[in-house]
Amino acid sequence: MTTDHKHQANTNNRGPAGPYRDMVPPGTSHKPETPRPPEQPEVTPWQRVQIARHPDRPHTLDYIQQICTDFMEMHGDRLFGDDAAIIGGLACFEEQTVMVIGEQKGRSTKENLMRNFGMPQPEGYRKAQRLMDHAARFGFPIFTFIDTAGANPGMQSEERGIGQAIAASIMKMLTVEVPIITIVIGEGGSGGALAIGVGDRVLMLGNAIYSVASPESAATILWRDAAQASRAAETMRITAPDLLQLGVIDEVIEEPEGGAHNDLAATMAAVREAIRRHLSEIQTTYSLRTRKGTRQLIEDRRAKYGRMGQYTEEEISEE
Repeated sequence: MTTDHKHQANTNNRGPAGPYRDMVPPGTSHKPETPRPPEQPEVTPWQRVQIARHPDRPHTLDYIQQICTDFMEMHGDRLFGDDAAIIGGLACFEEQTVMVIGEQKGRSTKENLMRNFGMPQPEGYRKAQRLMDHAARFGFPIFTFIDTAGANPGMQSEERGIGQAIAASIMKMLTVEVPIITIVIGEGGSGGALAIGVGDRVLMLGNAIYSVASPESAATILWRDAAQASRAAETMRITAPDLLQLGVIDEVIEEPEGGAHNDLAATMAAVREAIRRHLSEIQTTYSLRTRKGTRQLIEDRRAKYGRMGQYTEEEISEE
């Protein structure tokens, strides 16, 4: 075959054949494109409310049993009785003794009735205060788990001083000289949540909510229509990303797609890692075996909450 024939055979009506790199436009990748995973739709605040209330969502006891060992529950407030809506006791976390306290909802109707649907009564908060005192006496860190629609609003709770119990619990947490780490794991409703929510670090699961009132209650107050709850959830900024931006919480612990109940092991691993990290930071930052260190811990805790809600007014120029 002559040179002319070779040239004609190579062209095939496409021009002269040359090296492959000369035929590909600059910047073109030679590797097959990796398909991108489909973007997940953004979860709305109202959808997060529904996930936070999901009946299969892990509760306080689930977290205690998964991230701690040797849990020994302690009962009673030494004044009136025992409240099953709040559980607490000693446990072992990362080879150190800690005090765990949290609001506990039920799984079945019978258990929910026994635990008052996770809505504590005065004796529950007084039990929590007793356990905090015990932890402070022996230098045990405190972990609290928030998961309640609110404190019990019934007449018996009012008669036994629910308001005073909540206030006393908040004051107790502002004075306890041991590290306190708080985790909002589901619903964080009103004073019932804040009563055990004053901590050196406040963490929150990605689909949990933390608010002064439920979206239904807020909608009833603002628009006289509980059906506007989804609108209220948007307006109130009760989700973890919003509260992180506002400085109310310190970290968002991301959940598996669809909620914590969809991958219990991954959720527990994430919570355990976050608690371990923050506890280590606190214990490294403060010399907790010294009076000066514990005093600084309390001062910083109070300052943390004193900064919340601060604002400045600016004069608007008439020009």
